[in-house]
Amino acid sequence: MAPSLENLLVVGIASSALFDLSASDAVFHSEGEHAYRAYQEAHLDEPFAPGVAFPFIRRLLQLNSLGPLVEVIVLSRNSPDTGLRILRSAAHHGLTITRAIFTEGRAPHEFMPALNMSLFLSAHENDVRKATLAGMPAGQVLKSSFKDDDDPALRIAFDFDGVLADDAAERVYQSGGLDQFQEHEATNVVTPLDPGPLRNFLAGINRIQRQAENRIRVSVVTARSAPAHERAINSLKAWGLTVNDAFFLGGLRKAPILDVLKPHIFFDDQRGHLIQTVPCVHIPFGVTNET
Repeated sequence: MAPSLENLLVVGIASSALFDLSASDAVFHSEGEHAYRAYQEAHLDEPFAPGVAFPFIRRLLQLNSLGPLVEVIVLSRNSPDTGLRILRSAAHHGLTITRAIFTEGRAPHEFMPALNMSLFLSAHENDVRKATLAGMPAGQVLKSSFKDDDDPALRIAFDFDGVLADDAAERVYQSGGLDQFQEHEATNVVTPLDPGPLRNFLAGINRIQRQAENRIRVSVVTARSAPAHERAINSLKAWGLTVNDAFFLGGLRKAPILDVLKPHIFFDDQRGHLIQTVPCVHIPFGVTNET
């Protein structure tokens, strides 16, 4: 009997995030749906090349060598027939993805709660924003020049405010500036922030780390600095979550740190912090994404 999804970390992945669909997309946009269908049928046995989220998904699935820990489900706007190539490509690349939902244009995020998903990744901004507005944990995968490595361990990096935590503190900063933000965070240092969109995803990663600590390394890379760093640490403790590394940069650029960390995926709610040299995901949540 297949394991219950309630006991697993479940991640939804659009084909646009998992594979390089640039050639297929070009056909669709230049020649239309009929030509796209014909193109996919003609290239059915030609596997897609890995996309931006491929290194992350590959390592997640490899954790199942320790037992049933992770389920990755394809959520695709393709029709069932045009989606055949996606699962064939996954099998070609050794990805043990057996479940898929093909919606033929319908918003795929609607099925996230039914599948107990802690995360949905797509390259399509509109789908991700709709999911986020509906209160679901979703991120837009951006183009990247990252070259995968041979390290089997999975490296994940998160921003804090607007990603792991909600945007309450960020709203103080946006409205009152740095001094007011620091004063507010010092006053509320023992009061944990409310969880943000990816809090439950980190909780799932932590559960896996208890069985496979050396297979995953988690970092927080945030613009917070002392004394505001204490509330971030206290919030993680209150949620029962842990990270391996924390970088409190006080407004310094994140890019040099990320270039050293080389995460297989990095989540941030502000596009200005995302770079092309590592696989980055924009979380369109909170006050910084309201305009």
